[in-house]
Amino acid sequence: MTSTTEPTEPLSVEQLSATTLLRFATAGSVDDGKSTLVGRLLHDSKSILTDQLEAVERVSAGRGQDTPDLALLTDGLRAEREQGITIDVAYRYFATARRRFILADTPGHVQYTRNMVTGASTADLAVVLVDARNGVIEQTRRHAAVAALLRVPHVVLAVNKMDLVAYEETVFAAIAEEFTAYASELGVPEITAIPISALAGDNVVEPSANMDWYGGPTVLEHLETVPVSHDLAHCHARLPVQYVIRPQTAEHPDYRGYAGQIAAGTFRVGESVTVLPSGRTSKVAGIDLLGTPVDVAWTPQSVTLLLEDDIDISRGDLLVPSKDAPPTTQDVEATVCHVADEPLTVGHRVLLKHGTRTVKAIVKDIPSRLTLDDLSLHPHPGRLVANDIGRVKIRTAEPLPLDAYADSRRTGAFILIDPADGTTLTAGMVGESFAAPQPVAADADADGWDF
Repeated sequence: MTSTTEPTEPLSVEQLSATTLLRFATAGSVDDGKSTLVGRLLHDSKSILTDQLEAVERVSAGRGQDTPDLALLTDGLRAEREQGITIDVAYRYFATARRRFILADTPGHVQYTRNMVTGASTADLAVVLVDARNGVIEQTRRHAAVAALLRVPHVVLAVNKMDLVAYEETVFAAIAEEFTAYASELGVPEITAIPISALAGDNVVEPSANMDWYGGPTVLEHLETVPVSHDLAHCHARLPVQYVIRPQTAEHPDYRGYAGQIAAGTFRVGESVTVLPSGRTSKVAGIDLLGTPVDVAWTPQSVTLLLEDDIDISRGDLLVPSKDAPPTTQDVEATVCHVADEPLTVGHRVLLKHGTRTVKAIVKDIPSRLTLDDLSLHPHPGRLVANDIGRVKIRTAEPLPLDAYADSRRTGAFILIDPADGTTLTAGMVGESFAAPQPVAADADADGWDF
């Protein structure tokens, strides 16, 4: 196995621009060593600054520790350091010569499941840690289920603390077999199991001399080489309009452009496009990218589209190819993770934000709540509390163009917002999941929010 070490010299802008980007999230139960793994990954790949390492060394020495506590590189909140746990999502950015990374280190406690949903919602890969002494536990199954619900295409099972089980191959093999069977049942498309010791550095960045029976990649090697298979440039093209540009100057008296970040797919000059939800059509007359006309633009570029016809388009509208337009609907069926402390109840009046569009909505029904440890369904619970995952049916005041989350994680996602104070209540994923939807009667709302 070849060794993967990071050069000490920083990468140039040209080198960085030539590398691909991998977003990944880590998850694991309390005391499985997740933050230590992240710290070891950053330390051994030489992706931390000298002053950061010196600060960790000072804090560790103040606690009487002989070696730096690498978990402190990510556990930055005072409460996290005092309790020795991860509470909030910590994002870290680093790069090697082969790839750039955005890492979301998420908490392991059951009450912070919502934080894992936040961190994994945009991830290409999830690293799920397991303590080799404990094996697959309820929280392990919960994290696997969340990764499956969020359609994370790659999952790494990192069996940690192998040094505490004498680096026994049979221990690793049994855990890997149990987890792989469970995650495969959930529909996770790719699972890679790696035996590691984050504390000792075995198989994190450098191959382990203690596990010659293992012939697979280290964690960093896998992160550097795993294919980012869901190329958004080849997905359904979608441009949520963020701003309408009308300078009305002597230089540009008739300029009318529709600006936004391409959420998915590719747009070309001359292509027929449809404006949703109005359904009006036109053709792309031009594309401006950073002030320069181009013939083609793709995700995640921020561009301005110019159309051949002057039609009514405003912020919140969605531009799509006419031959590949999603359906519009006022009845949304979705899987959601409730993230607020206030429960989500049937009849709850909310704001639904999809892309750049926000509309009024009512929660018409909650057909089921999902029990993640065994995937059982609790039918019609009436409400979802913090960290609950379940099925909902929502009626919106205006039609929305929605893709299924299974087809597009960008345009198949939405959030529910409290109209009173703007608090984010729920993260939603359009379409089917583990819970089969139930028929819901469309009863009128007594308070005037009948859509």
